[in-house]
Amino acid sequence: MFKKFENLVLKGIQSPTQRKLILVGTLVAFILSILMVAPSKMVLAKMLPGKDNDTFNIYVSLANGSSIDQTTQVTSCVVDIIQQEKDLINTEVFLGMGAPLDFAGLIKGSQFKDSENLAEIVLNITPKHHRTEPSFMMVQRLRPIIQNGCEKLYPNTKISFVEPPAGPPVLAAIVAEIYGEDADGIRKLATKVEDVFQHTKGLVDIDIMQDEIYDTFEVIVNSDKISRSGINIKQLNDILYLSFEGMQIAVKNSNLYNDQVPIYLSLSKKSKQFSSSDIDAVRAKLASLKLINKKGMMIPITELVNIVPKKSNPLIMSKNLHQMTNVIAETDMVSQVYPLMDARNTILKEFANDYKIKKIGLFNLQLTELSSGKIYKLIWDGEMEVTLDTFVELGAAFIAALVLIFLLMVIYYKSYVLSGIILLGSFLSIIGVIVGHYIMDQLTTDTFFLTATSLIGFIALIGISSRNSLLLIDFTRSLMQDMGMHKADAISYATATRAKPILLTAAAIILASTLLAQDAVFGGLGVALIFGTVAAVIASLVIVPVLLFQSDLERHFDFEEKKYTSIEEPLPL
Repeated sequence: MFKKFENLVLKGIQSPTQRKLILVGTLVAFILSILMVAPSKMVLAKMLPGKDNDTFNIYVSLANGSSIDQTTQVTSCVVDIIQQEKDLINTEVFLGMGAPLDFAGLIKGSQFKDSENLAEIVLNITPKHHRTEPSFMMVQRLRPIIQNGCEKLYPNTKISFVEPPAGPPVLAAIVAEIYGEDADGIRKLATKVEDVFQHTKGLVDIDIMQDEIYDTFEVIVNSDKISRSGINIKQLNDILYLSFEGMQIAVKNSNLYNDQVPIYLSLSKKSKQFSSSDIDAVRAKLASLKLINKKGMMIPITELVNIVPKKSNPLIMSKNLHQMTNVIAETDMVSQVYPLMDARNTILKEFANDYKIKKIGLFNLQLTELSSGKIYKLIWDGEMEVTLDTFVELGAAFIAALVLIFLLMVIYYKSYVLSGIILLGSFLSIIGVIVGHYIMDQLTTDTFFLTATSLIGFIALIGISSRNSLLLIDFTRSLMQDMGMHKADAISYATATRAKPILLTAAAIILASTLLAQDAVFGGLGVALIFGTVAAVIASLVIVPVLLFQSDLERHFDFEEKKYTSIEEPLPL
């Protein structure tokens, strides 16, 4: 078998046509593999793939000022839908608050949920080994059903899904941080960015992390009327708190507890409700509350206060002492990179009429409002930023590994040509990595991404590929220097002889990597090692011999003509 392979290699490297065909084919394969990543997007890149969890959360957010009853109706609608899932074990609803903190909630701010218009639903599903549908596929399927069915109950209701992250926790998949000195300008720009996100394919659960400005009514005490009525301000405050918030009026002693049990008094839910949201309804409700003065007269509260309509005071957010707000979005089973690029291109195109846009950094933008001259900055963050940083750092590690290997080979062989051949043989394993991800993407139901773990596998392949090339070159040098073989004979014999250990090593790596390929997070590492090893073997046994034949090995190895020794003769001991 190996004798036939030796003759095949000898024939291939000696034929100018076949050598040219091999080199051109390799170049074409390399170019096509790169084009599969960009711009064709046949292989998509992402930080980490979706993680199959046994739990996920649903955030419910109604318009500011919504009552707890309205929040209850929306959450009941959500629970009614999810209870039909066969894989659901149990669920718990937290009204007006966030759930107990977990890994994802700590970053996403669950601890700050403290309002009647907010709720969080925690779902526990069957363990992943006992169900066929991954949790991220379940989320993708349930999201449109729940949002279309429950968000319509009340205007400005938003329902979003939160899964435990597969990697470093982030605020969202894509975060647009908008900085500026003018709060109204930041709010205006954030609304425009949110609208762009809404029309960008692949983005879901879009929201602006800022309070809505809504109509409120301020109750201002009229000091003159209070003093003339014989009622003090404490009485007025007490009845307002007693009516709407509840107030401790007494305590009860218990035989079971050492501490006294407080007794609260408040109006019923129906009594606290306003007939409408206008000022007349507020006056009518307050007029029904009366206080008794020292003379025994009943005085309505509306006689003692002035009711003034006003706008709410939104929370001012800042980061690093700079005023800002966040526009967040999750991705619907797609990478963060491509929706961000689409959204960024839309911003550059559609915002040009109102803003002078300047690119800062790789993706960030500086927007100067044409009408006012005020400057705003749009900084991208979230998982997109983590993805970018990770790929840049891993890319730098890959380049550093190539440079170090090249320098070591230069020191060892004292030849830039041979070192370059080893380096090129190692680099060509990228063809197998990319093609392998494309093949796996066709075989799996969800998208198989080129992830950070895939790049780790690619870096690991450099050492394997370099080892294969070293075996061939060292054995070829021994045959030429010790046996007096000519270049073509030595290359073909060395390739055929070292093919067996190379193939055995590759088989061991492939079999061991099949276990990794089945993992949700490290699947990219396994696939990169499997298909990259295949490409590395082909490069070592086909392309490296051609490159060696093209080089001047006689000069590199100080070859001297000796008595001709046939390849078939055994090597001297």
